[in-house]
Amino acid sequence: MYVAVKGGEKAISHAHKLLAHKRRGDTQYPELSVEQIQQQMPLAIARVMSEGSLYDPALAALAIKQSAGDLLEAIFLLRAYRTTLSRFCHSCPLETSDMQVERRISAAYKDLPGGQVLGPTFDYTHRLLDFVLAAEQDHQVSIEKKTVEDTEYPRVLQMLEDEGLMRSEESSNQPVADITREPVDFPTNRAQRLQALARGDEGFLLALGYSTQRGYGRNHPFAGEIRIGFVEVWIEPEELDFAVPVGDIEVTECEMINQFVGSLTEPAQFTRGYGLAFGYNERKVMGMALVDRALRAKEYGEEITSPAQQEEFVMMHCDNVEAAGFVSHLKLPHYVDFQSELELIRKMRKPLQDKATQGDDNV
Repeated sequence: MYVAVKGGEKAISHAHKLLAHKRRGDTQYPELSVEQIQQQMPLAIARVMSEGSLYDPALAALAIKQSAGDLLEAIFLLRAYRTTLSRFCHSCPLETSDMQVERRISAAYKDLPGGQVLGPTFDYTHRLLDFVLAAEQDHQVSIEKKTVEDTEYPRVLQMLEDEGLMRSEESSNQPVADITREPVDFPTNRAQRLQALARGDEGFLLALGYSTQRGYGRNHPFAGEIRIGFVEVWIEPEELDFAVPVGDIEVTECEMINQFVGSLTEPAQFTRGYGLAFGYNERKVMGMALVDRALRAKEYGEEITSPAQQEEFVMMHCDNVEAAGFVSHLKLPHYVDFQSELELIRKMRKPLQDKATQGDDNV
């Protein structure tokens, strides 16, 4: 805390008021409501929920409003609130194969069972400012809703696996450690890494994923399948011997197809990278899938040469809340530390200064 600053608690109180004034802006304009943020900023909501590790659009909207649009601060707020909640049950694994799909694409196949579902995406926009949106009026867009409940969307990677071209991955019945409650020891397992990546900073994961594509990790992926939609969450209470649904959540899932040349004991085959995040979060899960595959280098006997392949580097630096805290702490008073270094450097320079002075005297 800034208790060492002149004014102490009074100064801090005024800082809080100034922040509230900064957040509110000019009072001649209507205040932005939490409901407006929730309904009209779905991509910001998705990021805050995913990296905040709490699925609650209303709370994410409140955090965005309170943080004046600073998404990292909003993530921090949501995580802090999450720590106050009791844990009463674990959900069953999500069945994303049964997703109510809003968007589903594959860059590996043009024609695939179920078809390509473009859905809402920026991919085909011209990236030109739309000044119509600046007009003071309500912009309503009418869309034709189609019933797609009976459409089946078989997994692209499962098709490759059935053909023997994709390395199969069997689900484990082992308990999954919660990295928010249990300290992480290295080496980690994939479940721990995926948790860290799901909470990790989108920009950091994008940068690492991009580095693998540029040659720092020998990664040449194909977007096997990206799905966005709603899935049911089921829980199995202790007092019951069967699972019950508790609601639907929106998630984004990505499976990357990566090359693997095989070995003396295994035939050539593809491997996968995986990403899953809350809400409409396509860019995040793609970066996550790229880094997930890079972190499996040791598992496949690949040479580890790049940052994206080093689990300790990735997991210790991908958390934006922790990174922001460590960087922001530099704003706190460090008077004693700086004065000691200042005195030290003066002492180190004194012999040179004395020598220079003596030289001037001899002249």
